[in-house]
Amino acid sequence: MSLVTLHYLEEYIAVLTLNREKAANSLSNNLLDELQVKTEEIRQSPARVVVITGAGEKAFCAGADLKERSEMTEQEVVAAVKKIGDTIRKVEQLPIPVIAMINGAAYGGGLELALACDLRVMADHTKVGLTETSLAIIPGAGGTQRLPRLISPGHAKRLIFTAKPVTAEEALQLNLVESIYSADRLEEETLALARQIASNGPVALKQAKKAIDCGLNTNLQTGLAFEHECYKYTIPTSDRLEGLQAFKEKRSPSYKGE
Repeated sequence: MSLVTLHYLEEYIAVLTLNREKAANSLSNNLLDELQVKTEEIRQSPARVVVITGAGEKAFCAGADLKERSEMTEQEVVAAVKKIGDTIRKVEQLPIPVIAMINGAAYGGGLELALACDLRVMADHTKVGLTETSLAIIPGAGGTQRLPRLISPGHAKRLIFTAKPVTAEEALQLNLVESIYSADRLEEETLALARQIASNGPVALKQAKKAIDCGLNTNLQTGLAFEHECYKYTIPTSDRLEGLQAFKEKRSPSYKGE
């Protein structure tokens, strides 16, 4: 059985599912290998948006596989943590928007995976947290860097220092997630968001993501210049002309990614 499943909805929406329900979808070495392969498949596909979720209803991802971890040497632990971080980075570097559909608990590396996504939508019954300090370690797959950039340094430090998970309501208040929904509406609302994104210009989506991500890592002046270059990239596309024509004709545009 595949540890990571990939299927496509309506051609342009890729759905990645961590498929270790009995192990809380934890990040085993083999799962990480499959996730890297599936991420590359998406990169080569016509997908315009990705949804990442976990199998079952209890866990999005519980983080590292601690049973597997307990049998490792210190050197193997360091290598394993780096592999988690490298895999999450591959997800983050996908050129199209990525949505984390947090259907259950997301702890440690599971939350770090969600932090690397562009948007996070969460079931209102569950919790998320960076719980590593309770195990006498620290977040090692990007949590100490992405969380304070997403919320605030003070709140990020509180979550990391206390190792205390937060409810969906608090996660929303902290801007850790963009939306929360009841479990029975989560998939419907997430896919509606994905469809709305996928209906827009594919080249524009990629350039918008590139402009935002690069701009966040530099000063405003440099970011504005980079934005201008990304904007220019969209000008010679046939999609831009299709958008104008569709607006003129009062119809929905049909974008081809060209």
